Amino acid sequence: MSEFSPLRRKILLGGAATVGLSLFPTLSFASQFEESPRKLALNNLHTGEELETEYFNGRQYQNSELVKLNHLCRDFRRNESISMDTGLFDQLSAIQKVIGCDTQVQIISGYRSPATNEMLRGKSHGGVAKKSLHMLGRAMDFRLEGVPLAEVRKAALSLKAGGVGYYPGSNFVHIDTGRVRFW
Repeated sequence: MSEFSPLRRKILLGGAATVGLSLFPTLSFASQFEESPRKLALNNLHTGEELETEYFNGRQYQNSELVKLNHLCRDFRRNESISMDTGLFDQLSAIQKVIGCDTQVQIISGYRSPATNEMLRGKSHGGVAKKSLHMLGRAMDFRLEGVPLAEVRKAALSLKAGGVGYYPGSNFVHIDTGRVRFW
């Protein structure tokens, strides 16, 4: 059996790494992030509440800021909150970085209680999933102030960090921390 040449070994290892990262897209997404502070300015369009936060200080998530984010992203209909997946906030930061803006994130929907999700399913025409990741704090519907929705979608898709839904008729983009897919 012959030995692999150094060049062939590099090619094979590089291909294996690419395949490995494609099997674990969140690792690929996470590896894109430098360890620097992450800040967001957000507005819950239903409650009018606003928040400017540095939720990650470059080394770790800031629990007091995450509590504020969880409250802002709560199910406003039932005034219930859940611990939101920090990956959503990282996706928002990364989307803004890709676009090159730091405009306000306008939240349409974050956490939805099972009761709210079921109520919305009854009113929608197939637009609300029965097992929505919103009920787990793993999804968010939003737009970026002053940024064309198609540009937000394109940036979200480029990350390959989870699901991306495009709703131009309702003027929002959906992101989640589930498997990579789009609609």
